[in-house]
Amino acid sequence: MTTTIPDLTTSALVEADAYTAHNYHPLPVVIADAEGAWVTDVDGRRYLDCLAGYSALNFGHRHPKLIAAAHEQLDRVTLTSRAFVHDQFGPFCHELAALCGTDLVLPMNTGAEAVETAIKLARKWGYLVKGVPA
Repeated sequence: MTTTIPDLTTSALVEADAYTAHNYHPLPVVIADAEGAWVTDVDGRRYLDCLAGYSALNFGHRHPKLIAAAHEQLDRVTLTSRAFVHDQFGPFCHELAALCGTDLVLPMNTGAEAVETAIKLARKWGYLVKGVPA
């Protein structure tokens, strides 16, 4: 079975393929717009987004309340390094810990940070619980 891919899609896929490291092969769909559970490609076809950004978008795309909350924060502070504590960090961590039933939480941006933290925790556990020499 042969699939014909329209020119806008083809050019976007060719450019992405030329300048992107190939860690996996995405579907041949080029998203241009999204709202709620629906995405629209560069050629105007609509798709039901069943991937939900691998759960990062499980509330759908562009929910008005989430956009308003993000915009309100972006009007105040766009981003800070963890070298600083911002005024929302403590309350967020407190509420998240309560929601999860834990004493502590550690928000992070990437899997690399998660792996680094897991290694540090495993080392600390080894020192404290198993008596592994430093």
